[in-house]
Amino acid sequence: MAAILGKKIGMTRIYNERREAVPCTVIQAGPCFVSQVKSLENDGYEAYQLTIGERKENKISRPLRGHYAKAGVAPGYEIAEFAKDAVGAELEIGSPVGVDMFSEGEIVDVRGVTKGKGFAGVVKRHNFAGGSRTHGQSDRLRAPGSVGGASDPSRTFKGTKMAGRMGGKNVKVRGLQIVRIMPESNLLVVKGAVPGVKNSYVQIVSRNK
Repeated sequence: MAAILGKKIGMTRIYNERREAVPCTVIQAGPCFVSQVKSLENDGYEAYQLTIGERKENKISRPLRGHYAKAGVAPGYEIAEFAKDAVGAELEIGSPVGVDMFSEGEIVDVRGVTKGKGFAGVVKRHNFAGGSRTHGQSDRLRAPGSVGGASDPSRTFKGTKMAGRMGGKNVKVRGLQIVRIMPESNLLVVKGAVPGVKNSYVQIVSRNK
């Protein structure tokens, strides 16, 4: 098992042995540092808290500054916890974590925050077909239609697909394969797409064999 934080650099393609173009995502995974080690005695569970990136000095609170100073690491931009079993190694506070814990061909799960699309209608948000523009309905092309009966049930049910804010949610993409590792640059190249915009942070966890 292995787990790490990374920054999404962008997408590219590589060619396999059959000369087929394979879409891939490049992730700068590390260097991460252990900012806290949680134990059963003190916290009730065992986990490692990893940090990545550099936070501006005027963007960090005094309690967080003391937290990083106690760990002996630079103030990071992103913090995430991983279960001790997920990391699969004995780490000490302040220890670096790199991509060398992964191997090419390994299957991983990647979690991130999807792109925020803002307020969107039902056609874009839920793939509705929309209404017909014939028979006097020239303005109903992207309308949602009926959302609830007038007399029965006299209300709109909770969870009805309607217009609203789209994106900006935590999403995990499962079963992505690591096709290339570049430890000198702390880069991972995974097959397929991962959630988030460029330069957003993601969590990478290997799957149980």
